[in-house]
This record gives sequence, structure tokens and C-alpha cells, in this order.
Amino acid sequence: MPSEPLADPPADPLVAQHVLEFPGGYTRTTGPVIGRFLSELRARRLVGVRTTEGRVLVPPLEYDPATGDPVTGEYVEVGPAGTVTTWAWVAEPLPGHPLDRPFAWAFIRLDGADTDLVHAVDPGHPKALRQGLRVWPVWREKPTGHITDISHFVPEVSQIRADVRTEYRIKAGGALRVFLEGIARGVLLGGRCERCAKVYVPYRSACPECGTAIPDTVEVPDTGTVTTFAINNLPDPRAPQVPFVSAYILLDGTDIPMIALVGDVPAHEVRQGMRVKAVWVPESERTASMANIRWFAPTGEPDVELS
Repeated sequence: MPSEPLADPPADPLVAQHVLEFPGGYTRTTGPVIGRFLSELRARRLVGVRTTEGRVLVPPLEYDPATGDPVTGEYVEVGPAGTVTTWAWVAEPLPGHPLDRPFAWAFIRLDGADTDLVHAVDPGHPKALRQGLRVWPVWREKPTGHITDISHFVPEVSQIRADVRTEYRIKAGGALRVFLEGIARGVLLGGRCERCAKVYVPYRSACPECGTAIPDTVEVPDTGTVTTFAINNLPDPRAPQVPFVSAYILLDGTDIPMIALVGDVPAHEVRQGMRVKAVWVPESERTASMANIRWFAPTGEPDVELS
């Protein structure tokens, strides 16, 4: 039908805007090949047609576009999954587009096909698109025999996310229980190996170097020397401030350092060899936990030269 000028013409007198419309819709016959393709779509199946050279055309055509020969009439089920070969991103969908959110028009090589099908892909984010992306069709609830029976394609499931949470209780036993009971009293307990003559803290029931049993504990001072440290810039509920320092501290009279926080001093002033002393919580707040020591603070003594 001929086009008609709009009721409200554009402001520019040299521009004429028209509308081309087919009342009731444009109707055409499909022919046996495309008709078979659309009928299969209505049954939620995807088919192509084989050429005399053995290629599978999807969507099917009546003639091989490479040779001009009629197709064989052998229909081949393909897909339903396929692989994206190339795409164009649509950031702002138009009213006639298949999706009302950003999506991509993509060339999709369905499994078993030798040509590409153009359709919409909803990857959720443009960065999820890539050449070789595997996609699957999302079918409309009531297929009618139209290419839009496939609403769109989505990436295949390649990963899942599951909330994981478990509750468990750890019971301190043996040497650890002895050490924590000492912490509850405000003392640090170590163990001296009779063979190696080394003192380990926390207390261990056996020497980690030679395996000799350590039956008895020794009380060690709560003063020591920073051997190495790290400045942390992420918040930690145990830390006095941010940035804060976590350090390995060699307690006096021991042979292995223990890790603890360092406080009451700017982080940039902490150094190797600094002398520190434990800052304990009030006795009324103490439990069998290392939280009894808030952190180690500088004593003001001269630094120790580390070998």
C-alpha cells in the first residue's frame, strides 16, 4: 500500500516523513523448506537442510548459496546449543527488539550446522560475550511456528554459586589446653626440650626438632623483641587502628618467635629489634584465649641487634 504523510510534518520543510504500513500484516507463503523449519520450531526443534556437497544450512534454504544447486531435501536436526562466532552489542534496545534490556545480536553456529543463525543473546553483561561462547535457546511458553519461538539465547551453565556455611567446634586438648589455661591466669607457658635445650612457646608436648617428649612447662616473660613485621592497611577487629602492625616477637628466653599485634606506637615507627611487652586485658575480663593479650607495646628499651 502507498505511504502517507504524517499528520505532524517535521519542522524542516525540506524533510518529508512517511509511514509504510501493511494493514493486517504482510502475508507470504513459506514454501516447503522454510515451512518445515518453522513447523519444527513450533515443536521446539531446530533443523537444517543438507546440500549436495554435504553442508547443513541453518536456517534452511531451497538452493545452495555457494553453488546455486537445489538442496537435497534431507533435513537434519541441529543444536539446540551452539557457539557464538561474532556479535554486536545493543546497549539501548528499541521497541521492536526481542528484549527490553541490553543484549547482543549474534551469529550462532548451531551444533551440526555449517552456517550461522542470527539471533539475540542475553549474556547478562557485555564482558561475558566472547568468540566461542556456548549458548542455549530459551523457548517461549507457546510456540507458534515463528523464529521468535526462540525468545533468545543464553550462555550455557559453566559454573554454579552455592552459599556454603558450616558450624563446628574445636576442642583444645593436650599442650594447647595447658597453654591457654596459663593465658587465662596471665602467664605465658613454654616447653624446654632436654635434648635440644630449646624453649618453645606456645607449650608443646614434644620437641618439633628432635621429637623428644617435653613433659613439663616453663613460664616465660611477656617481654620480647620484634624479629620481623608487616604493616596492614585493611581493617581488623583485633587491631588498635589502621594501619596496624602484625609482628613475629621472640619472647625473652625462648627460641621460636610467636605472632602478635603491635600497638601503642605508629605503624611507621615499628622496626626490627624493637623491645616490646604484652598489654593484657584486665584480669576480670580474661578467658582461656589469646585475646587476653591486646597487643605488644614498646618498652622504651634500646633496640636489640639481631644476628
